Amino acid sequence: MDNEDRIKKQKELVEELGRYFDKEGMQPIAGRIHALLMVMDKEKFTFEEIVEELRISKSSASVALRNLEIRGNIEYVTLPGDRKRYFQIKKHNTSTLIDEFVKKTKLFKELVENVVELKEDKQSMNAQFMMDMIKMIDCFIDRMEIKK
Repeated sequence: MDNEDRIKKQKELVEELGRYFDKEGMQPIAGRIHALLMVMDKEKFTFEEIVEELRISKSSASVALRNLEIRGNIEYVTLPGDRKRYFQIKKHNTSTLIDEFVKKTKLFKELVENVVELKEDKQSMNAQFMMDMIKMIDCFIDRMEIKK
């Protein structure tokens, strides 16, 4: 695959990942920006480069970048002697990411346990499904905590 084909495939993947992030609840423009910063070989983009690369308005880019920063997905850096901000994927400690994911999963498990507790018929298909989900979550949490 030559360089031109690789770049074309990267841009297609940016759009595909952007749609994935959109389905996961991220704003469409924010998803595309996040994908751009993940996929492309260039690791830091200026505001203007993001606007140009994704062909989006400056106001949309500004709002999306702010939201991505608040969510902790991206960060910006400045370079000595350069007043521009360069946006990049925020690097996290992988152990911290796993801890956060396990914490959210445990919270979800507690909520599902509350659902089951409030069911009048614990033998209903819905209640049984929820109890199976709790078992699956427990198994998942145990495996995640072992890997740390």
